[in-house]
Amino acid sequence: MTTAEESANPARMEGKFRAVVVCWFLGLGSLLAWNSMLTIGDYYYKVFPKYHPSRVLTLMYQPFAVGTMAILAYNESKINTRRRNMFGYFLFFLSTLLCIVLDLATSGKGGIGPYIGVCIFSAAFGVADAHVQGGMVGDLSFMLPQFMQSFFAGLAASGALTSGLRLVTKAAFDKSHNGLRKGAMLFLAISTLFEFLCMFVYAFYFPNLPIVKYFRKKAATEGSKTVTADLAAAGIHQDEDGLKIEDRLSLKQLLYQNIDYAIDLYLIYVLTLSIFPGFLYENTGHHQLGSWYPLVLVAMYNVWDLISRYTPLTDFLRLESRKGLMIAILARFLFIPAFYFTAKYADQGWMIMLVSLLGLTNGHLTVCVMTAAPKGYKGPEQNALGNLLVLFLLGGIFSGVAFDWLWIIGNGSF
Repeated sequence: MTTAEESANPARMEGKFRAVVVCWFLGLGSLLAWNSMLTIGDYYYKVFPKYHPSRVLTLMYQPFAVGTMAILAYNESKINTRRRNMFGYFLFFLSTLLCIVLDLATSGKGGIGPYIGVCIFSAAFGVADAHVQGGMVGDLSFMLPQFMQSFFAGLAASGALTSGLRLVTKAAFDKSHNGLRKGAMLFLAISTLFEFLCMFVYAFYFPNLPIVKYFRKKAATEGSKTVTADLAAAGIHQDEDGLKIEDRLSLKQLLYQNIDYAIDLYLIYVLTLSIFPGFLYENTGHHQLGSWYPLVLVAMYNVWDLISRYTPLTDFLRLESRKGLMIAILARFLFIPAFYFTAKYADQGWMIMLVSLLGLTNGHLTVCVMTAAPKGYKGPEQNALGNLLVLFLLGGIFSGVAFDWLWIIGNGSF
């Protein structure tokens, strides 16, 4: 994806590859903590067997993510993006660390008290996600599409990485005493380290890349005040009185012009989260893989979700037609009867194939929407639109998590 911006300003594109790598790393850190909690779901099912942890923890996470994101999206033009993202990564770091402390303090025992504590940390992850994901997407919306693609690839990589590590730790600790707990603690420790590193990479390395400074200065000249602190961190001090203030579209106008993209993202994630991860843990039955089965399903989803976030880099695979995107996204709802009948009548091979297709379509369509929507707008408008799209994405996740409970109707009590 070569843009006119790159062709016209080759000197200002210095550091592009490093910026792509950093965006991937920051995307990885944006969901690594939460994906770690999801991936050690089998440990939480052992410690809290009666409380449906994969469903309840996700349901705790989402209202705080959506509520916080709504507030931040409404006030996006007044918010210091640097402080917003730094706070988000710090909250991820602190909450993950406290998950380890709680487990050590209770010696890995169950009960309602420790479970409430885990739920509180899950809610904190939701608040952190709204700060980081909305802040980063808004920031990257006025840069190159490759940065957005790389950030979303990093989000998917966090799932693939945690799934791969979970399979390794299960194999390593499966026969040892307290093997599940050792694997879970290793996961949370790795996540804590990554979140700590993300704070420093975002604060000290990313703002100083020439290409990032160029796009932030360009956004500032178009009237954006959200980049002021990041430019100051890079040693660039803007005279606010001399800034060129241009008229910009309001949030309502942006939403009206891009309502189809917003609905696209909502529908992508309402479908995906109505199946993943709760259905995969609780409604797929017992098969030859035994306790490995849900882990393999989650891993397959995450791997294909990651791979598919790179497919839009190929021009003939990238879907840009607004009507085509909507048709493809609506067609995904055929997954619901497909999963139902596969779980009821088919074997594990068909389920693995379906989960792979779910991940493949989720990642590909997400990147297609997120890279197409901001085109043609000024910097402040692109930042606002990025925040709005993340709000609808998180709203889709929240709705999907709620609908996920419909799978257990008739299959037992809460």
